[in-house]
Amino acid sequence: MKKLILRMAMIAAAASSVPAQARDTKMMMPLAAAMSANDAQTRLGDSVKFYFGSQKTPAIATRLGVDKTSQKTNSFGKSADTACNWAFLSAMLRLQARARELGADAVVNIVSNYKNEEMSSETEFECHDGAMMSGVALKGEFVKLK
Repeated sequence: MKKLILRMAMIAAAASSVPAQARDTKMMMPLAAAMSANDAQTRLGDSVKFYFGSQKTPAIATRLGVDKTSQKTNSFGKSADTACNWAFLSAMLRLQARARELGADAVVNIVSNYKNEEMSSETEFECHDGAMMSGVALKGEFVKLK
């Protein structure tokens, strides 16, 4: 009987030491779709302009700094598109809030920055979709335009 209990304890210990494999699917999502979802254009307004990747910008008068944000949203029961677009909007709202704090009127050179790995695009952003959470990380430079 003691051997059986010992064996069961060893099996339980071995099973609990195996790390859980969570889903983390990297997805490239279109910026245009995200900007038209969830009333993003209205919610972001036009007091702060956003320029992605190497998009041409108006002349820059003052550079105020660089910052990053990582936003997640509950993805349970949502499509990857829906969850990623919500996380994107949350990240954009954080960039906008930071721009206002700094007195910036634009955020330029916005890149995806998931796990501090930059991915620059003028048309797409990177989203990581999981079974329970989806996340978007962005990095941008805050400026005052001329």
